[in-house]
Amino acid sequence: MNSDSLSAVWTPRALSVLSILRIFTGLALLQHGTGKILGFPAVPTFEHVQIGSLAGIGGLIELIGGILFTIGLFTRPVAFILSGFTATAYFIAHASKGFYPVLNGGELAALYCFVFLYFTFAGAGPCSLDALRERK
Repeated sequence: MNSDSLSAVWTPRALSVLSILRIFTGLALLQHGTGKILGFPAVPTFEHVQIGSLAGIGGLIELIGGILFTIGLFTRPVAFILSGFTATAYFIAHASKGFYPVLNGGELAALYCFVFLYFTFAGAGPCSLDALRERK
């Protein structure tokens, strides 16, 4: 089997996996926003978050960005914003606690940052509202 036929076999699957990664990542971020803004799921550390606070504004970004990213609408600009948001969250909440993310608790924020950065360039994948809009 040559590389062209391998590419023909794997490319459609890779695009589907891209959509699955986008949906899972969006839902994982969305739960932070719903926890802070809507109180669901009930997270004790998010119990007294005020909308006007830094955590409240972050919650709104997570809620709105999480919804848009999950459904794949305006994915590239939303991913760019979320990448910057999660990088900022890392530096505000974790970097001052030490250099290594495994020690400062910032692994998730750092990983989100680079996953969102990837989607800024890769796009939403075939199972998205962006793809549906492009077909019309």
